[in-house]
Amino acid sequence: MHTDTERCVRAVQSKDARFDGVFFTAVRTTRIYCRPSCPAVPPKAENMEFHPSAASCQRAGYRACKRCRPDTSPGSSTWHARADAVARAVRLIQDGVVDREGVPGLAARLGYSTRQIERQLLAELGAGPLALARAQRAQTARLLIETTPLSMAEIAFAAGFASIRTFNDTVREVFALTPGELRARAGRPRAAGATTATAPAPATPGTLTLRLPFRAPLEPSNLFGHLAATAVPGVEEWRDGAYRRTLALPYGHGIVALAPRPDHVLCRLSLTDHRDLTHAISRCRRLLDLDADPLAVDEQLRADPLLAPLVDAAPGRRVPRTVDAAEFAVRAVLGQQVSTAAARTHAARLVTAHGVPVDDPEGGLTHLFPTPAALAGLDPETLALPRSRRTTLLTLVGALADGSLALGPESDWTEAREKLRALPGFGPWTTELIAMRALGDPDAFLPGDLGIRRAAQGLGLPGAPAALTARAARWRPWRAYAVQYLWATDSHPINHLPA
Repeated sequence: MHTDTERCVRAVQSKDARFDGVFFTAVRTTRIYCRPSCPAVPPKAENMEFHPSAASCQRAGYRACKRCRPDTSPGSSTWHARADAVARAVRLIQDGVVDREGVPGLAARLGYSTRQIERQLLAELGAGPLALARAQRAQTARLLIETTPLSMAEIAFAAGFASIRTFNDTVREVFALTPGELRARAGRPRAAGATTATAPAPATPGTLTLRLPFRAPLEPSNLFGHLAATAVPGVEEWRDGAYRRTLALPYGHGIVALAPRPDHVLCRLSLTDHRDLTHAISRCRRLLDLDADPLAVDEQLRADPLLAPLVDAAPGRRVPRTVDAAEFAVRAVLGQQVSTAAARTHAARLVTAHGVPVDDPEGGLTHLFPTPAALAGLDPETLALPRSRRTTLLTLVGALADGSLALGPESDWTEAREKLRALPGFGPWTTELIAMRALGDPDAFLPGDLGIRRAAQGLGLPGAPAALTARAARWRPWRAYAVQYLWATDSHPINHLPA
């Protein structure tokens, strides 16, 4: 959108928050870049230029506005609705792959040369992988400076910087403030109309509290209701109005609590290693589908007169996703042809027998969900499953463990579907459920799901899977969101926030 100057100018002049994160406004006279909804007086149109990313603005020599804090805007939905190389690269950078493995590691995961990745990212985002990673490191550093008592040296390395000097220079260049000045400003009241991605530091030592922004509206009932109703004991729970779960992270593990609020999701993170902060935030945003564009989705679905009443009744439904694609694939197999309660029981047995124990002083979380490697060698006779389901599960974990099946952010959705369908016991329902919730495909569709068929018949839509698929063509590319609206017509606990 940043190439459509006239449309961008109108968005800035109307302070339209719907475009925060979609593009960034750089002001030539002040050398500052802002989000479109910045509360400051809009600059003259001739003094504005538009960029597709914060990294592009920083690369061009602009610094972040101190009022609207554009570096904390919700992420662009573009990169989570596409499966091409650029979108997959952005998702991997958001997961901190460049910080951990460098640009060669990023390129290797995608199957491209470093030169190709550089060229494609520059063409679409105005910045290469190093610049994008640098912008993300700066944002992480700011978060740690403002919300933790960590020393600056600890923050520098936790944010992914190679040296304290680079950390100091980057913070000064991006924010026009030293790290010490950023920390001093954190306690001051915010300017009217300004938005932030952080909250005051929590009292619990070692815990980070932050606000995860999103594009309104957001309907939390099916999102948090689904996560709470399907929670695996020991790994997940609903406690004190928040969904809590354990996280297996590159440098250690963590526990997160996520609670819906009117204008943000409150996130409390306890990490064994602060270097995992970027990765943990990325996973939480993906879990709750916070980078979605609900206005674009709902506009498309509302065009169907049979779906329009459902959208109007509760706009802004998100697709509940996952923090670990491999974990969800295992759980999808355990949930084949059984109730939600039975699937939770099967998963809980695996967790108790093969999960890594963790301490949770605040609640009832006890384990990390077992990795594919931990499950690859389990004795099939210990599984209280039909023989065919045991074969399906063991084949899946074997493929995940040896790397022949990849379901991470770097996955090509079409290729992953083909590999899943080639496994024994994987039909359309399991494959599309994994595509929707683990791979993140916004167009995944489950016409054979019993709940979808019941909802379709109640609305006057075709009940047969083939006919329903043909009718759903008008919902593309947002059929996964149509699934959420159809599921919500049922009284199942997944559609309601717990009391």
